[in-house]
Amino acid sequence: MSLTFEVLAQQGAARVGRITTPRGSFATPCFMPVGTRAAVRTLDTADLEALGPAVVLANTYHLFMRPGAELVQKMGGIHGFVGWSGHVLTDSGGYQVFSLSPQVDDEGVTFRSTYDGSTHRFSAETVVDTQLQLGSDIQMVLDVCPPADAPDATQRLAVERTAAWAKRARHRFLDVDGHGSGANQFGIVQGGLSAALRAESAERTIAIGFDGYAVGGLSVGEEQSQMLAALEATTPKLPVQQPRYFMGLGDPVGLIEAIATGVDMFDCVLPTRLARHGTALTWQGRLNLSNAAHAHADMAVDPEFPASPIARYSRAYLRHLYNVDEPSAARLLTLHNLAWLLALMQDAQAAIGAGTFGLLRAKVAAAWGG
Repeated sequence: MSLTFEVLAQQGAARVGRITTPRGSFATPCFMPVGTRAAVRTLDTADLEALGPAVVLANTYHLFMRPGAELVQKMGGIHGFVGWSGHVLTDSGGYQVFSLSPQVDDEGVTFRSTYDGSTHRFSAETVVDTQLQLGSDIQMVLDVCPPADAPDATQRLAVERTAAWAKRARHRFLDVDGHGSGANQFGIVQGGLSAALRAESAERTIAIGFDGYAVGGLSVGEEQSQMLAALEATTPKLPVQQPRYFMGLGDPVGLIEAIATGVDMFDCVLPTRLARHGTALTWQGRLNLSNAAHAHADMAVDPEFPASPIARYSRAYLRHLYNVDEPSAARLLTLHNLAWLLALMQDAQAAIGAGTFGLLRAKVAAAWGG
């Protein structure tokens, strides 16, 4: 195993940890910006270096389609291609099983490209091969991610196929790579909203033996109370000595509540998507800059976050940029939203270490609970 995880502090189930790989180390809990096509929307690598996230995501499906894993490999892998020296985590394309409704069978998935309509086949093994070509530090296995409220039979089949594919993916990874590249592979737990299925999926995934474990198939449209109930049935089943990753969660309350169950890593498109729609994350909740109330507001986007990279700009100016479709509006709000979430993760680390996580939890609930 080329990845190690150390718990540095704990309050209840919430914990501060440190993940170390051949590329370096970083603290958890952490939020990972999503760069689906090897770029975080509206930002460049220098922006990311200034923000300082430990890990950035990229998507195997999209990079397989454009520009192709072979090209990325020739350019020095994804780090050389992007010019990024930090960690990279690649999703497997499993979410596209949920979002694009491809043909799924026991052996794999058949996609139609969203770019040109061409047909492609993904299997547990080919996804491993593609991610090794991309050269990411943390690689996710191919899984089946059904809607959280899918029928029991659908959830059962998803758990069965996810377990079978995970075993095949692990064998392929160890046969081809053997940790020689310093890459790491995470398994994924499915099971919908069923505590029993979640526990079973966790047990079967852990038995295979991965470098870390992810919770998938949640935050896909269910109520937050349902999500948290399923998560609380899952996280305690995962190994204490390895990282736990919640896939696709980005709202502040959800993040803090998931940290309270012992989750270490998160990603989501929410902060970048909100930014493109003129919305900022603040300690007053969501701030919609298209609202006319901000037309003459000579105040920062979030006065309680003076470290924001856009603190110099007034709400009135940012609203103006958004209303006249200036591209800089999305970029500036993306910088702010990501900085805000990264700072929230630092606040969580500090609060757990100081034994005051309950106070932070209450503060986030007061600002965002509605």
